[in-house]
Amino acid sequence: MLALLRTRRWIGFTTFVIVLIAAFGFLSHWQWQRADEKRLQRLSVEHSPDGSFRPVQSSNIAALPEWESVTVMGSFDPLRQVLVRQRPQAGANGYWVLTPLSNDAGLTVWVNRGWMAATGPAITTPESPQPPTGNVAVTGWWRLPEAVSEASRTGLPDGMVGAVDPSVLPDTTTMSGYVQLLTSTPEMAGLVPVPRPTIDEGQNISYAVQWALFAAVGIVGWIIFLRREAIEDLARDRARRGASI
Repeated sequence: MLALLRTRRWIGFTTFVIVLIAAFGFLSHWQWQRADEKRLQRLSVEHSPDGSFRPVQSSNIAALPEWESVTVMGSFDPLRQVLVRQRPQAGANGYWVLTPLSNDAGLTVWVNRGWMAATGPAITTPESPQPPTGNVAVTGWWRLPEAVSEASRTGLPDGMVGAVDPSVLPDTTTMSGYVQLLTSTPEMAGLVPVPRPTIDEGQNISYAVQWALFAAVGIVGWIIFLRREAIEDLARDRARRGASI
């Protein structure tokens, strides 16, 4: 069997199997990492309290963790309101309505006030419900900024953006995060609340197990082929010896 492994054909085949197993192992490890990341996200979402809300202030806004339950008061600026495109919800395409809220202390926080369905062509910005006037109290979850794709960075109509990215929001250069609205006083009219996401790492775990099984199949297959060829070589060698007697 050792002599068989020294042949050029088996050296090439063994190298191919090793590379294949390494690739399967890498993919399995990557899926496990993705599963761990999603598990931490799910725990963060599930454990974010709905009863106690942390005030958003200039002193803590940069350190707020994602999905922290927060509250902020101020007045909305409807002139800087934008729609975030391609936000499906309940099986329908639509927009997030994003509006800045400012208070007397000089703090400005962007608020995802809710979802509205897409009703017209994507080349124009549809009319969106206006925010309530005067002082508004908002509670919700703290979300971290997104990164807009290069394809969505330009070419959109005025008042529409491709992501909650500070680089494409009007008159904004820095942004630590934004509030995904849960409740407000007064209430938001004409918008559907955006729910917290349902995060499930089960699919990634399934993929990780599958890639590990593929690696195991590669190892077992290599052993079976090697054993089978070794037995065939041994049988041929015995046949030759018998014929020479």
